Amino acid sequence: MVSAQSSNLGKTYSLMMVKSFLIWTFTLAVCLLVVGFPLVVLMATVGCLLSIVLQSVMPVSAVLFVAGSLIMFNVMAVAIAAGVLTAKGVHPSDVKWLSWLHGEEDQAQTTVYAACPLTCDIKL
Repeated sequence: MVSAQSSNLGKTYSLMMVKSFLIWTFTLAVCLLVVGFPLVVLMATVGCLLSIVLQSVMPVSAVLFVAGSLIMFNVMAVAIAAGVLTAKGVHPSDVKWLSWLHGEEDQAQTTVYAACPLTCDIKL
């Protein structure tokens, strides 16, 4: 009975870790594409210049090599960052600025209608 419960807890924990890793991977990839757009432009510029330089050394595969290296670098950076965050035990629900990921509404903003300063204090 005890071994069945520990096996079930182990499966639950590993499933939670995989879920956390996948959520972190998705979140970091989206943040890299949206927020890190200047970084992507810089990497594309460096990649173009590097492929021009490497064209004299390996004429056929310079562009393929540089493009593959840049894509591999981005994928590995996202995977390593997601792995580190998962290994440290940081769950995406613990991060304050990821409220958009959970569908939680930001409670700090309240709606104030234009007519409210005129009509809210009126008591009949």
